[in-house]
Amino acid sequence: MILGVNFAVAPGNLAARSVFCRFRMPIKPLQTSETPPKKGSRTSSLREQSFWLLTAKIVGFAFSFCVPLVVVRYLPQDEVGHYRAAFLVIANAIIVVPLGVSMSAYYFLARETEERRSSCILNILVFNFVVGGIAALFLYLFPQSIGSIFQSAEITRLAPLIGIVIWIWIFSSFLETVAIANQEARVATVFIISAQFTKALSMCTAAFAFATVEAFLYAAVIQGAIQTLLLAWYLTSRFPGFWRRFDLAFLREQLVYAVPFGVAGTLWLAQTEIHSWFAGHRFSPADFAVYAYGCFEIPLIAMLAESVTAVLIPRMNVLHGDNDRDEMVRLKARAMQKLSFIYFPVYVFLLITANTFITTLFTQKYAASASVFVVNITLLPFSILITDPIVRSYKELGRVFLLTRLFIVAGLVSCLYFMLDEISMTGMIGLAVGAVVVDKLVAEAMVIRKLHLGVKDLPLLASVAKTAFASIVAGIATYLVYTNFHSNLFAAAESFLSTSAGITKASIVHFVSGAFVLGVSALAFAPIYLIVANLFGLIEDEEKDTVRRIASKLLPRNDRVGDEVRTSAL
Repeated sequence: MILGVNFAVAPGNLAARSVFCRFRMPIKPLQTSETPPKKGSRTSSLREQSFWLLTAKIVGFAFSFCVPLVVVRYLPQDEVGHYRAAFLVIANAIIVVPLGVSMSAYYFLARETEERRSSCILNILVFNFVVGGIAALFLYLFPQSIGSIFQSAEITRLAPLIGIVIWIWIFSSFLETVAIANQEARVATVFIISAQFTKALSMCTAAFAFATVEAFLYAAVIQGAIQTLLLAWYLTSRFPGFWRRFDLAFLREQLVYAVPFGVAGTLWLAQTEIHSWFAGHRFSPADFAVYAYGCFEIPLIAMLAESVTAVLIPRMNVLHGDNDRDEMVRLKARAMQKLSFIYFPVYVFLLITANTFITTLFTQKYAASASVFVVNITLLPFSILITDPIVRSYKELGRVFLLTRLFIVAGLVSCLYFMLDEISMTGMIGLAVGAVVVDKLVAEAMVIRKLHLGVKDLPLLASVAKTAFASIVAGIATYLVYTNFHSNLFAAAESFLSTSAGITKASIVHFVSGAFVLGVSALAFAPIYLIVANLFGLIEDEEKDTVRRIASKLLPRNDRVGDEVRTSAL
């Protein structure tokens, strides 16, 4: 999901920085008609890098996912609200304050001489250090600036420490960026996984040992310091003597390149995160915690969309240079089909099981978050609209769209401001979701007009419609199972844990019982969805072969024949 406070609270948070996926350069330099993509080694290299980075994100997510589960179980609810407010400030600041200058490494490291590459690195480090220091100094001198927003004396007290975390995270988070920009995907993978592991470990340790927001902030400072030392080692080994090559003229060039992307990213962040700031001001810390976890990001969903976009950006640029409109349309439709195959069933399933999903993850104290969550996930079906790779291919669209986004953000802020005293949690998230939907529909309308799409192109979306139908069919069956049996399933799991397994701790019993209900619901949903999808021809032979190959490696030899029979039925 793109809305909501990110649940991961670690420096260099992948989810937090994913808002820049619309504006930053891809791992490789963009191809144009003058520089066509090479076949063979270049393509495989791009695929290999994408594979390593996606693997890193998935493993990193697995580590960071445990943090919110621990937080809600060890901190009082009002402290959770302070925790979410503090890290909302941090997560937004590390995106906005550097103005996207770190991302300029993607562009310049692939094009410049060795000396200029070193200057690029030092320029970014100096810039990040200075702007991070200014942010820290501001919060030290004016701690009430954020305390008054959240109407919290505790946030005011913690503001100087929050500033230090922002400073060190802005500086240290360049580690992942520079490794990717230097085209060392495997090294970046190690950095990402290691960082997420140590971050999760330090945060969970802070929860277990102290259970205070201040402890989390000190853990964040320690983690940032460790990552800074690792950054220093990496830069020294890859760019010897870089610290002697500051180039002010080159820094101006980097700023000219990066700031427009930074402004666009800031607008996107304002559109998707500003509601959380209003919620922090409108509601008490305990209620803000409820709201924040209602804005929970669906695991791995944002990663899938970002990966698809990253692959399409260079390809769409090449096709635009070749004036191959038909292939651009075909690729867009193909990407929508692939995303809908995941997004539609996930949306339907979570819509049915929202209450159990939220209370299983975040305990019964956050049951009220489910209503916010249901509104928030409304964005999932709209996330199949692939517009950014095409908008980026037409410069005139980018300028118009940026102006349109300014109006959308202004409208959202105005509505939130004038309706603040009366608005409910669901009303607030509804406005935020509505703004993003308008943004997506406007972009889609611009693409439709630019590519001259019409009724003749609708057959390309037949698979999307079939996917929606398969999801609805599976959803109806799952709804019947869930509504009629979820209470009995939950009680049965509780009884088994307490009597047979001897587990009586309430938090464990509730988590396992809820997970059991979700698992049974998934077992009702998935087979029906896959069978209907296969009948409609939505599962391709190549994908079936991939399943067979994976199964042949994972299953014991004597189980493979049975598995082949099952997969052949698909």
